[in-house]
Amino acid sequence: MKRVSNLKFLLALLICTSIVSCKRNSNSSNVDSATGWKINDKNGGFQYNTNYKEQETPPGTAFIEGGTFTMGKVQDDPMHDWNNTPNQQHIQSFYMDESEVTNLNYLFYLDYLKNVYPPEDPNYALIYKGALPDTLVWRNRLGYNEMMTENYLRHPGYANYPVVGVSWIQAVEYANWRSNRVAEMSLQEAGYIKRDAHLTDLSAESTFDVDTYINAPTQTYGGNSDVLEGGKRRQQTDADGNPINVYAKRETGLIPVKFRLPTEAEWEYAALGLSELREYNVYRGRKKYPWDGQYTRSGKRVNRGDQLANFKQGKGDYGGIAGWSDDGADITAEVKSYEPNDFGLYDMAGNVAEWVADVYRPIVDDEFNDFNYYRGNVYTKTALNEDGTVKVVTINEIVYDTLANGKIIARDLPGELARVPVDDEDTYLRTQFDKSDNRNFRDGDKRSSRYYRDNFASEENVTNKMYNSPKHKVEFDSAKGKLTREYDKSNSRTSLINDEVRVFKGGSWRDRAYWIDPAQRRYFPQDMATDYIGFRCAVSRVGSKSQKGGKRRN
Repeated sequence: MKRVSNLKFLLALLICTSIVSCKRNSNSSNVDSATGWKINDKNGGFQYNTNYKEQETPPGTAFIEGGTFTMGKVQDDPMHDWNNTPNQQHIQSFYMDESEVTNLNYLFYLDYLKNVYPPEDPNYALIYKGALPDTLVWRNRLGYNEMMTENYLRHPGYANYPVVGVSWIQAVEYANWRSNRVAEMSLQEAGYIKRDAHLTDLSAESTFDVDTYINAPTQTYGGNSDVLEGGKRRQQTDADGNPINVYAKRETGLIPVKFRLPTEAEWEYAALGLSELREYNVYRGRKKYPWDGQYTRSGKRVNRGDQLANFKQGKGDYGGIAGWSDDGADITAEVKSYEPNDFGLYDMAGNVAEWVADVYRPIVDDEFNDFNYYRGNVYTKTALNEDGTVKVVTINEIVYDTLANGKIIARDLPGELARVPVDDEDTYLRTQFDKSDNRNFRDGDKRSSRYYRDNFASEENVTNKMYNSPKHKVEFDSAKGKLTREYDKSNSRTSLINDEVRVFKGGSWRDRAYWIDPAQRRYFPQDMATDYIGFRCAVSRVGSKSQKGGKRRN
């Protein structure tokens, strides 16, 4: 009996000790280690999420743990392109879509634009039209493809097939829209904004933009306080009873990192999935495809001989012989039709090629940078009103751009922050950058040109002089009320490269096996589309390089 009493006493003591210890630990996390002052005091003061665990995996994505790899061709180069010579790069951890963005995904985006910016309203007609994929990419002068032209985008039979006919610019706009929708849901679930506001309170005058919410939250949803303060979150007050922490900030950890197109280096690293070749701190060889081995057919007993990707197998052969050894598709295939690579990514070879963020140049300048390599930086900042407040685009201030192919797109949508290039105030005495547009840095700008010391050196941008690409002319004739298009008829053009061509990676259903090597790189004008280029999104990783609880792989 005495022994039982002693055990009960020890158990109670242990519980009390644990409670005191937990309380001490929780309190210590809410004290600034440098000053001893309280953080997250209920009476006000500095507020910060001290209980943050780690970044949640964004919807539809897989985690890609960063590291070093050899970017570029590691096999023979029979084409002698010399545009992807091997170079060592290091990539930070990030997230990437498990599969390409599908027709269903993109139709949801179009439905949103159609409801918020009705195309029958002349003020918004060009917004919806500018986002529509080009379904005419399926047409061929000597082929009957009208079925795809009419059905591929919208028919339920193609719902989970990768969207095509989307330009690089349209892909970027989709990623921006997706960022807003995911952030909006996160804030609704956390109780900062009214639940289902995107269904009940959404219009062209009342929209949600994540950058606007961070910089000018009271102007989100057109300043509708019922939405901005209508969440189910318990309101905090200071010692005087005034509300605090009404709006979420980055310090809360609730605002997700934005979606974007992956860089070329990220895409190639993710496609290779080299972790299956890793043994301790070295790689056991090199990979030609996202899967292990040098062949495009499976060697496993259960599915031996099956194709491992959707690509063109030969002249007039887009799928193989029906009923056996067929890759299962004559055009694109439904996403996730083939096995994923070691990172859990599907269709990183074949199906559709994919847009990446980079501006194309023949050489990857690893001598200047070998960490998170990316060519295409154009630095901007938020525009300010005369009174110093941030400038938010209104329905009367939408600016449209006429692209080189004559298509008109909205540069900004209502509710978004207006952006302007960085200027001398931001670049003075900086060593990392000295101007806004860095797309042609060290390969196209005046300092890298042989014309640098000539009169031409006074020009701001000489990319077209160095690469001598065609210059087509598209202008809006206000007198005639229509676009005028003029083709470049020069016979002295020597290149198609300029600052508006972007890299696309991976082979497609139209490509031979040579192009499904992740190291292969090609380029295409950023404002044009095809029936074989799609895209997927990426999200940067914040915090630790590795996910907590993840296993080390040899």
